[in-house]
Amino acid sequence: MILFSSRPVLRVFPPANFKLPQGHPCRSFPNPSPPPCWLCNCPVCYVRVDQALKALPPQGIFPELVLSTLTYLHRAGSTNSTPFGGNFSLEERERSFKIRESMAIPCGFARAGMEPGREGSGFEIQEEADMDYLRECRGIVVASAIFGNYDVLKPPANLSSTSARTVCFAMFVDDETLESLQMEGTPAGAWRIILVRSDAYEGDNRSKGEIPKMLLHRLVPNARFSIWIDAKLQMVADPIQILDRFLWRSGDTMAISNHFERADAFEEAEATIRYRRYESKAKMDAQMEFYRTHDGLLPYDRAARMPLVSDVPDSCAVLREHTPLTNLFSCLWFNELDRFTPRDQVSFAVVRDKIIAQVPWRINMFEDCERRNFVWETPHK
Repeated sequence: MILFSSRPVLRVFPPANFKLPQGHPCRSFPNPSPPPCWLCNCPVCYVRVDQALKALPPQGIFPELVLSTLTYLHRAGSTNSTPFGGNFSLEERERSFKIRESMAIPCGFARAGMEPGREGSGFEIQEEADMDYLRECRGIVVASAIFGNYDVLKPPANLSSTSARTVCFAMFVDDETLESLQMEGTPAGAWRIILVRSDAYEGDNRSKGEIPKMLLHRLVPNARFSIWIDAKLQMVADPIQILDRFLWRSGDTMAISNHFERADAFEEAEATIRYRRYESKAKMDAQMEFYRTHDGLLPYDRAARMPLVSDVPDSCAVLREHTPLTNLFSCLWFNELDRFTPRDQVSFAVVRDKIIAQVPWRINMFEDCERRNFVWETPHK
């Protein structure tokens, strides 16, 4: 494992106009230009892995972000029939958005006394050795999931010897997927295949897949950094270099690419129904109307919203440092999916805006063509 200092220090976010120091090999690298096609990637300036590790930020706290302790709520008297998200009220939703130094919030795994991943938790890791693997991962974890045998397993490529030796790679699968992998003899490469059985969101593999995607900090509780990639993607760059490029250099704690086509959450909701990516127009309409009337979400206006470059991410790849505030964002984002619809792109802006209205946090939203430089997309099965 990559070792991190356990002595906390005070940290601050660099200014928005932060520039790389003189002598950095990427200082003169041009900003990405629009590629010739939406499927094209654009160049990204990575540095050698040993250089990237020198940019690793110290482990510490951000006093200006207020939040220092985050714990998670369970349903009192809960049973195996308690919904995974806990069915928390709108009043509890409102309280969870008010940032304080110490917070206890809903964050999935609502059944009392159940460690995430354990039997009865709603998302059950079947092998004790896999639980140990996740618990002992203390540096970087790369994770993905295939449920319902929906995607082809694609091993990470172009890994450095350092990453191959020290980075954790967790691929969560269900019985159907595992059986297919075994029958086809699909090579796993760096992936550790982790069998999960889950009674959460029965019959809805999309919602089930949001559990490890959004709540990875709960399943891998000691990891400091994570890269989530949807299973349609293959990672083709080294994870240490990716984290350096999109988190460490700028001092950010979360990064995600903007959507290649849309910046407006209402347009994204309409496209979701138009392209049949979600079956209930009534539920989607109700969610967006709630965001408009209750949360004050407006159509995206670039002139008014800058420096926020978009309200819609391409959320198939998510980079995080597991700080209390980033974990809070992940929990709140998950809670929106649990309450409304599992289309995470339409709820992103509401959660982000509520947080940044209270503390000077930011998310590094980079160009989608840069994302396509480090993950390649393939069709679903």
